[in-house]
Amino acid sequence: MLRLGIIALLALLVFATTARAQAALGGCKIWVAEAQDKVAINQNHYKLLRDVSVECNDMQFFADEAEIFNDADRVNASGNVLFVTNNNRISADRMEFNTRTRTGTFFVASGIASLENRGIDRSLFGTQEPDAYFWGKTIEKLGPKTYRITQGGFTTCVQPTPRWEMVSDSVTLTLEQHALLKNTVLKVKGVPMMYLPILYYPINKEDRATGFLIPTYGASTLKGQTISNAFFWAINRSQDATLYHDFMSKTGQQYGGEYRYIQAPGAQGSSRFSLLREHPATYQLPNGTQRTTPGGQSYTIAGSMTQPLPHSFRMAATADYFSSLAANQRNQQNIFNMTSTQRRFGANVGGSWAGYTISAAFDRSEVLRNATDSNVYGSLPRVIVSRGEKPIGSLPLYFGVNSEYVSLLRTDKSATATNDRGLSRVDVTPTLRFPFTRWQFLTFNSALSWRGTFWSESLVNGVQTPQGVGRRYFEMSTRITGPVFTRIFNRPGGGYADKFKHVIEPVFTIQRITPIENAQRIVQLDPGVDFVVGNVTALSYGLNNRLYAKKETAREMLSVSISQSYYTDERAAAADLRYQSSGATGLPPSHVSPIALVARVSPTATTDATFRTEYDAQVHTLRTLAANGTVTKGWVQSTAGWSMRRFIRELPAFSELAAAQGINAVANVRKPGNALGGMYALNYDLKRRTFLQQRYIAYYNSQCCGVAVEYQSVNYGANSRAFGIPQDHRFNLSFTLAGIGTFSNLFGAFGGQTR
Repeated sequence: MLRLGIIALLALLVFATTARAQAALGGCKIWVAEAQDKVAINQNHYKLLRDVSVECNDMQFFADEAEIFNDADRVNASGNVLFVTNNNRISADRMEFNTRTRTGTFFVASGIASLENRGIDRSLFGTQEPDAYFWGKTIEKLGPKTYRITQGGFTTCVQPTPRWEMVSDSVTLTLEQHALLKNTVLKVKGVPMMYLPILYYPINKEDRATGFLIPTYGASTLKGQTISNAFFWAINRSQDATLYHDFMSKTGQQYGGEYRYIQAPGAQGSSRFSLLREHPATYQLPNGTQRTTPGGQSYTIAGSMTQPLPHSFRMAATADYFSSLAANQRNQQNIFNMTSTQRRFGANVGGSWAGYTISAAFDRSEVLRNATDSNVYGSLPRVIVSRGEKPIGSLPLYFGVNSEYVSLLRTDKSATATNDRGLSRVDVTPTLRFPFTRWQFLTFNSALSWRGTFWSESLVNGVQTPQGVGRRYFEMSTRITGPVFTRIFNRPGGGYADKFKHVIEPVFTIQRITPIENAQRIVQLDPGVDFVVGNVTALSYGLNNRLYAKKETAREMLSVSISQSYYTDERAAAADLRYQSSGATGLPPSHVSPIALVARVSPTATTDATFRTEYDAQVHTLRTLAANGTVTKGWVQSTAGWSMRRFIRELPAFSELAAAQGINAVANVRKPGNALGGMYALNYDLKRRTFLQQRYIAYYNSQCCGVAVEYQSVNYGANSRAFGIPQDHRFNLSFTLAGIGTFSNLFGAFGGQTR
């Protein structure tokens, strides 16, 4: 009897230690419920006590206590609740869950959803696992991948103390798709940084996901406080679009959009449009007075595309157009756009067919001098057909031909008149070339060409009239290279190079153009074609010095070239476009060109510099000078340039008003891995001793978030009255979060780059 009692007691203890509930709830093909104890309430209701573990298919529940309702397919749990499914976990104080609908509510809860293996770029999360962490007063599981969070928050920076978090009244989280947050405050290191009434945060399987980008904040003397917002639309794998909105407290608002596509290798394009609506703004000037600028509406259109066509043809198009010069220069942050006075658009189609190269294009450019005056130039259309040089049988002769038809656009606009000087032109140039390259140290390249050109309009007594005119002439030329002198210096085991090679190369060209009739009747719109001086012989001579260094591979480390030309007709100097300063208006006729000196030095593969100057042989002084260079070392890459157009009293074309001197420089610092970096850029007017602009950018990316700041100062100079202020100070701030980026607004903040 005692033995039977002991056996019964042991059996009771075993049952109490691992109580099992075997009746499966609805929706559970696999059902296991274990606990230290079980208390039956009725046939369909029982409790599991202490160390509760419930498994239903791919879901697991752990808690201190749980109630099972068989008739309602419901599990209620409390005390250290843990819900696990796939790679997602939710911890809570208590839980109510329906196993049939797989929905439920978690109270005072937090959860982690793993983004691993979902197309997420792991580098965006630094050293952390790519997870999303969320918490709230209640977390409702509304579907297989959808959760609703009330009075909680969300972050993808899973750390003991997240670097950033979004605290929100309501969050709807759809795993592998997005999180929709309402009445949200972005906190960085626990400090509130930004309020967002609504935020769409993508958590997509793809690398690109539709959603709102992180807004950027700015402040400007001109615009006031600014907020820039953007919505990114991932249309499909090869197309996307971005919608922009900029609010400026002082001047108004801007709306815009950008569309990009990649159809196939070599078939891609992008377009951008913006509409700027400005209202009148009043500014306080340094002298205490006020100035008011008028409002207005303006737009910009920009884009480019390339598209392969059948039969090896290709189409390309570009556009860079703005409706208001003042609005474009006043608001843009890029120095090129800020100072540009040209708007343009064009397209071309080209390819090869049956040994010929064919291209057809149109382009229109307009240079604006002010709000009412401008000059329009371009072509509509321009068709070029050329045949590359080919040998004539077995003879050492090569024959080729170039031909062109163009309808030239030339219009001068002012507030009171429009002068259309456009015309059509046909140009044909067959060429016969005889190269002699038998000697390596001395080569001859001779050519004979005939050029025939017809213009639909001409000058009669200095007035352009619709009366055609033709021009025909022969051109003969020979280019002699050499004798070339070469010397090699061997330095075995040298630290810099094992071998140096010095080359001295004289160059001499003689060119003869036969007399041209009717030259005075030609309307000179295109200097390269229309302005040709006939009955002239030109002699060009120069000397090239090159120094090569070879360690493992050969590299040109130094080159110095000097050249000049002589013309039997002094008018020809102004038509020689090989010299940069020859085309200046007002230069006196000269039998000789300026002396051009070009020097290039590249002591290492990451360092190079170029210097160019032109020396006037008549007044014995330098006309122009320019230098630029690039240095890359470790984290730093820098470029700098300097240019000078001198004031020459004896040459009206180089007047004091036309004289200019300036420097520009850009230095980029970037840590490997792009965790830390910055940029400094400047444009300085040495003549007026003032900065045109200075720009500073710094950014820091750490683990799962980043921040970027930008400051720019701009001097408007002569445009200060039209722009309202003499100087603008601009500040921009942006954030990046793991899995979501920021953007450059339509004004070009942060260098115009999306991060």
